[in-house]
Amino acid sequence: MRSILAAVLLTAIAAPAFAQSGTPGIDRRQAIQDRRIEQGYRSGTLSAQEAWKLDQGQRRVHRMERRAKADGHVSRWERQRIRDAQNRQSHRINREKRDWNGY
Repeated sequence: MRSILAAVLLTAIAAPAFAQSGTPGIDRRQAIQDRRIEQGYRSGTLSAQEAWKLDQGQRRVHRMERRAKADGHVSRWERQRIRDAQNRQSHRINREKRDWNGY
């Protein structure tokens, strides 16, 4: 009886933590895209204004993810919406890093 109670308590405590980290693929891709922006800024292929604008896009995707996680479950439809937003953001990063920047 005591071990069952302990298991139930542990599950109740751990459930919110699992709900918060239920999107490892999305989180990994966000981190990669953040690094791409930072690398572009440091190398000079992105101006400060371009990097700021791209960071705003990253924040928008992060908000979408946070809202999707709010109910503790990210549906397939929500994942697809986030993935589409990440794809658009990735194309923006690519386009901005490869423009001429006036050189």
